[in-house]
Amino acid sequence: MVHTRTNFWHNLSVHKIDQLPPKVPFAGALITLAYLTGRPDLVSRRNRRFGKAVRAHVPGFGESVGVSDPTLVKQVFTAKPDVLHAGDSSPLKRTLGRNSIFALDEDLHLRERRLILPPFHGERMGTYTRIFEEETLAEMATWPVGEDFPTLEPMMRITLNAILRAVFGAEDDDFDDLRRIIPPLVKLGSMLTAAPFLQKDWGPRSPWMRFMALRDQYNDVIDHVVAKHRADEHLAERSDVLALLLQARYDDGTAMSREQISDELLTILVAGHETTAASLAWAVERLRRHPEVLDRLVEEAEHGGSQLREATIWEIQRTRPVIVATERHVVKDFELGEWTVPAGMHVIVDFLGLHTDAALFPEPDRFHPDRFLDAAPDTYSWVPFGGGVRRCAGAAFAKLEMDVVLRMLLTRCEIVPTSAKDERWRFRGVAFQPRKGGVLRARSIDLTPLDDLASEPQPESALAAT
Repeated sequence: MVHTRTNFWHNLSVHKIDQLPPKVPFAGALITLAYLTGRPDLVSRRNRRFGKAVRAHVPGFGESVGVSDPTLVKQVFTAKPDVLHAGDSSPLKRTLGRNSIFALDEDLHLRERRLILPPFHGERMGTYTRIFEEETLAEMATWPVGEDFPTLEPMMRITLNAILRAVFGAEDDDFDDLRRIIPPLVKLGSMLTAAPFLQKDWGPRSPWMRFMALRDQYNDVIDHVVAKHRADEHLAERSDVLALLLQARYDDGTAMSREQISDELLTILVAGHETTAASLAWAVERLRRHPEVLDRLVEEAEHGGSQLREATIWEIQRTRPVIVATERHVVKDFELGEWTVPAGMHVIVDFLGLHTDAALFPEPDRFHPDRFLDAAPDTYSWVPFGGGVRRCAGAAFAKLEMDVVLRMLLTRCEIVPTSAKDERWRFRGVAFQPRKGGVLRARSIDLTPLDDLASEPQPESALAAT
């Protein structure tokens, strides 16, 4: 560590400070305050005063350059993998495991990504629609009518159950055990990710050791699920992601190890469970405060359309991204615009800075889905899933799930608008969520079984995105 820090300060001294982006004073204190108070936009708004690239000392990373310009973001996302790393400095490395795609760089990362990406694309994605519908309808059966209630936890149950079925292929006791283990595992893991100084053995009741005990329970259940899959003579006919991973092979013909499968399944869970649920809770929060959009969405859904719904999902993720930034560690001097960022520093892509730039999105503070009706968002201006070779592998899965759950809400639940103030943001260690949980009030809920209705067509836009 001493050697690394010495090299960094040497590299920084070689590059003249005045040739790097302007320094934002007191940035570390502002970032900490913004996350604690649920105002991540404060960081982006202040940075914008200094330019599209700024230099700051970021808690947890150190000296960093933040960027919020599409041209610079493209340079970051398309940089050679031996120049910028994301795995070696990832705060998720210890909680998800050393085999997680989030913890790998260069050839190892690309090797793992080639195996993980195929199950989330293609015709098999259409088979997950029914799972999303069933889980949404089952959860809606527990909702009160005529009363306010937060939707974050219900959405988390929907997304968890859907992943356990569609990704893990878990059944019976394994399904129940994972439903019991995963919520506290994810909650504790999120806290430890945000507070790495707690990742120490301070006794069996310490946060880290409680997390490790839950992780051991999780691994035991995964071992049992994998064993059942391997013993299934119809494994090749299964559509769950685990079945496909068990049959996949690396270029050298080897299969994924049990440890690799366990880490990657947990990674998929963390990336697609809490984050998607938070986006859905934000959808409820936004639509209740924009009844004119809500009315148009209901009418469109009742006629089998999806264009406005797709644009609305994009706008929700623009205005309320649950992940507000992504980081890269500079391994070799990196040419970024007019600057050269020395090895040892970090580059941070500011999602909110991009999403609230008036030059990219006129009236950026306005919730206006129509801005995406005529054209999909630009790859390097709208980045809730990241970008480049590290773009979220499950982005298509998440988008399809959001589309189906939102369609079910619009056609099965009569949502009551509200004049209440916007819900503030709350940081939970990994994702930002609506502080009050995305409060919903339903005037009525239609619980007609799916089998009693005519087959609901799969929206072309959702399938096309896969």
